Amino acid sequence: MKKDLVIVLAPDSFKESMTAKEACEAMERGIKKVNANINCIHVPMADGGEGTMQSLVDATGGEIYSLNVIGPLGNEVKAMYGILGDGETGVLEMASSSGIHLVASEKRNPLVTTTFGTGQLIKACLDHGVKKLLIGIGGSATNDGGAGVIQALGGKLLDKEGKELGFGGGELGKLATIDLTNFDERLKDVEIEVACDVNNPLCGERGASNVFGPQKGATPEMISVLDFNLRHYSSVIKEQINKDVLDIPGAGAAGGLGAGLMAFLNGKLKKGIDMVIEYSGLEEKVKSADMVWTGEGSIDFQTQYGKTPLGVATIAKNYNKPVVALAGKIGEDIDILYSKGIDSIFGIMKGVTTIEEALEKGQENIERTAENIIRMINII
Repeated sequence: MKKDLVIVLAPDSFKESMTAKEACEAMERGIKKVNANINCIHVPMADGGEGTMQSLVDATGGEIYSLNVIGPLGNEVKAMYGILGDGETGVLEMASSSGIHLVASEKRNPLVTTTFGTGQLIKACLDHGVKKLLIGIGGSATNDGGAGVIQALGGKLLDKEGKELGFGGGELGKLATIDLTNFDERLKDVEIEVACDVNNPLCGERGASNVFGPQKGATPEMISVLDFNLRHYSSVIKEQINKDVLDIPGAGAAGGLGAGLMAFLNGKLKKGIDMVIEYSGLEEKVKSADMVWTGEGSIDFQTQYGKTPLGVATIAKNYNKPVVALAGKIGEDIDILYSKGIDSIFGIMKGVTTIEEALEKGQENIERTAENIIRMINII
């Protein structure tokens, strides 16, 4: 084995066990036990969903901030946003402020849940003077088409009597006038990219309300109302601000937040893993490496559909670098991954154990597995 071996460590988080940064650190500890001269380059990864903000901040040496915002049900919640190491790029996950995990199952009701808190996080990033904003929109509790975001940023959504609409997708059917007179002007100078891995349109059988509404607490009767209201919302948007978002793939993401961000903030939808690869600088770091390691909590045949290990492997194979993946659980039909760039997959579990113990000892298990992989490489 080369004495000056360079390994890029680019795992996703192992959910509920460790962040991507902690996974990198555990990998390096195991590697260094065998050969302290190996150069480990940490590139914490994510696929645009949960953990994306943390990974990008960690990968760029940025900083995370907390802010009390209005949650999905109008109550105050503590949310987070980040500023990347360049000081000019903000990153946030709408789930932090408007996520379904913030609403108890018996209280879930997309007729009333709002994205207002997400708009407050966007405003906080603007207050830092960002020139670019990255927004992950998975895991929402809402179906308001991003109306709450617009209201938080100074826009007014008025009914026919000139009264401000209340929160939630149930109010959108009353929309008569969009007033952007006091909409935050700083948005004109900010480039916005939205991590979105679904292609659902805003309305219809594959739309936001029908596909994602039930998991947010919508009954069949609610779904009918929500779908009608989003269609009305889009027609007013088309008529008054000349943006047609009804059938754009991804418009239905996060209860129509995809549509709202495109229509009002000129947001550009992008695959989550592609966004993280770009802003983490992964490709440049892979070029000079001898080997690339990746991983996440579970790897199976679904990993090929935009998950982190496959995204990392695709970049690595562009430069003919071998790819090793570590997983807490190895699922069914992983053979397909070997033809898509991953050369070897290692399970990190020591033996049969409880879920609680597996999560608790995740870093220890990664460290031990990494050590054994390097020991194997040493004897080849």
